[in-house]
Amino acid sequence: MATTLEKKEEQAEGVDESVPVDGERQTVGPPRGLLREYLEAGAVVLVMAVFFMTFVAQSAVVPSASMENTIYVGDHFLVNKFIFAPGPHVPFLPQRDVRRGDIIVFKYPAQSDPKEKIVQYKTLFIKRVIALSGETVEVRGADVLINGKVLPENRVIASDQNLGSDNAELKQLKPSVNKPDAPYTVYYTSSPRAAGFNFAVNHPYHVPEGFYFVMGDNRDNSADSRVWGLVPRDLIVGRAMFVIWSYDEHASHSRAPFPFNFLADFINNTRWSRTGTLLR
Repeated sequence: MATTLEKKEEQAEGVDESVPVDGERQTVGPPRGLLREYLEAGAVVLVMAVFFMTFVAQSAVVPSASMENTIYVGDHFLVNKFIFAPGPHVPFLPQRDVRRGDIIVFKYPAQSDPKEKIVQYKTLFIKRVIALSGETVEVRGADVLINGKVLPENRVIASDQNLGSDNAELKQLKPSVNKPDAPYTVYYTSSPRAAGFNFAVNHPYHVPEGFYFVMGDNRDNSADSRVWGLVPRDLIVGRAMFVIWSYDEHASHSRAPFPFNFLADFINNTRWSRTGTLLR
């Protein structure tokens, strides 16, 4: 009898850490702390962000005027890394091969240039695909020939001496006539320069399999495949999608910034109309 009473007293004094669920009893552990929940949520977000930036998309910024007026200096844009993913294409996924006219982001394929802070296979470049694998390209003045035929492009004569400033001539010019078969506009001077060009200028140049010939839309202010050669397929990071933020760096340099007021400087120098602009 004493033993039975002792057991009942022990059960009464103890804490029952089980909760009935569907007729069964399950043990409930100690409640998680708020800090632990934040850490777990942060870890999940970090893993998802790393996955997104590694396989799907990433942001990039344009430091030069070689793609004016399509892309402005100071444009921050999103890069679609999934569209050109290597391997066989799955029918129901948004994947495809590189096409002529695509604006691609790629790792610099030529020798490093310490003066310009350009590192081979590391520094990201952005240009437009002009010639595909297996094609023959030739540049004669302002004309670009693919397999002997002139490539349709909207051309504008301009002198971009300010190299990307919002006050430069390019941003104030539009094509006088838009060709229906020309999907983009390029800018060049009245006397296109040839100095420093080694590939495809005034002579046909064959693009081997697995390579692409790229050029900037600001033709006379672009170091591209005419200078350093072709872009291998495995160095292509992805396709430029749209502008997520654009900041006029020339404006911030040309006038004194608002003292100790980053927010005012940000508001005044941001090109708000560029946000969401599709790059094509």
